[in-house]
Amino acid sequence: MAADKSVRRVALLTAGGLAPCLSSAVGGLIERYSAVAPEVEIIAYLNGYHGLLSGRYVEVTPDVRAKAGLLHKFGGSPIGNSRVKLTNTADLVKRGLIADGQNALQVAAERLVADGVDVLHTIGGDDTNTTAADLAAYLHEHDYDLTVVGLPKTIDNDVIPIRQSLGAWTAAEQGALFARNVIAEHSSNPRMLVVHEVMGRNCGWLTAATAAEYRKWVTAQEWNPGIGLDAGGWDVHAVYVPEATIDLDAEAERLKAVMDENDCVTIFLSEGAGVPSIVAEMEARGEEVPRDPFGHVKLDTINPGAWFAKQFAERIGAEKTMVQKSGYFSRSAAANERDLELIKQCTDYAVDAALRGESGVVGHDEEQGDELRAIEFPRIAGGKEFDPSVEWFAELLTEIGQTS
Repeated sequence: MAADKSVRRVALLTAGGLAPCLSSAVGGLIERYSAVAPEVEIIAYLNGYHGLLSGRYVEVTPDVRAKAGLLHKFGGSPIGNSRVKLTNTADLVKRGLIADGQNALQVAAERLVADGVDVLHTIGGDDTNTTAADLAAYLHEHDYDLTVVGLPKTIDNDVIPIRQSLGAWTAAEQGALFARNVIAEHSSNPRMLVVHEVMGRNCGWLTAATAAEYRKWVTAQEWNPGIGLDAGGWDVHAVYVPEATIDLDAEAERLKAVMDENDCVTIFLSEGAGVPSIVAEMEARGEEVPRDPFGHVKLDTINPGAWFAKQFAERIGAEKTMVQKSGYFSRSAAANERDLELIKQCTDYAVDAALRGESGVVGHDEEQGDELRAIEFPRIAGGKEFDPSVEWFAELLTEIGQTS
């Protein structure tokens, strides 16, 4: 495939939080361009939209192209991330990224034109790609001839209407690996309560998938209960996601029985579960609820895991409580084989779409028969809910005795 003559230079950027796909997606895009349109120049803006606004980028040299395959072996992003929303003018002025009175979309558009960019590839979650949508709309309205092609990165797997976000499978696998060591702590004290807090603002998919991956490991092990190496102590005893109502009284009664039987209780908790109750409590006390530039509650500061531990500890008779968060461990991992296959499908398609001049976010479109396509930017949104009634999750809850 040869590049359209109008495509002379493309730019890449990664943005938002990390996920186990960013490095590989950058590598995949470079490899695909090198294979089908080697004459196209590639630059990479540093730290996402932060670098775009400030004009900081690196050129993808022949040596970088030759070694692009190495990026598949690493987590993180080689070109850096940031949380920047181009329509949050006050935040951008405060951070010195634009001057007072400037329009960030105009600044970004003019920077792309000045840098000779014909195609912009954004790799990020719903915030990154809705920001890309704002930029694409501005470019179209002001007759800038530039194609914007996004790739969906989020460990929450919560981008509408995309079936599977890049990196989510790996994050679940890594969260389960993290849990193996954390749950060993159940043996560190009598009547131990362990809360494994998993990332997931409004979507419980990652928590559910992590619990399912961990439980596969538990059920595959050989145990020696006569000396205390018992599956009951290592098991998952509760899984709480934002989409399901949690009856605290009923669960406290059930988990007290689990504690009495196993001398421990382990909960897998989505960080988004119970957030409305926590925020309401903070506001009732007159406390300010910290939020990020996108207006999201900063979950790491309100600490849902500690809140849930407090709700249960006394009622189930826990002597010691421990809360551990797997999010940063999970999201910074290198992509696993399953994700690498999905990343290749999407990066190959993204390059081909870009060379056709086709803008959108590349993914399997749930509203169009799971077809892999460049999904129109106006249809991209965050907040896709996990369905707790799906068979694999319902079976998991039944197996652990959770009914509420």
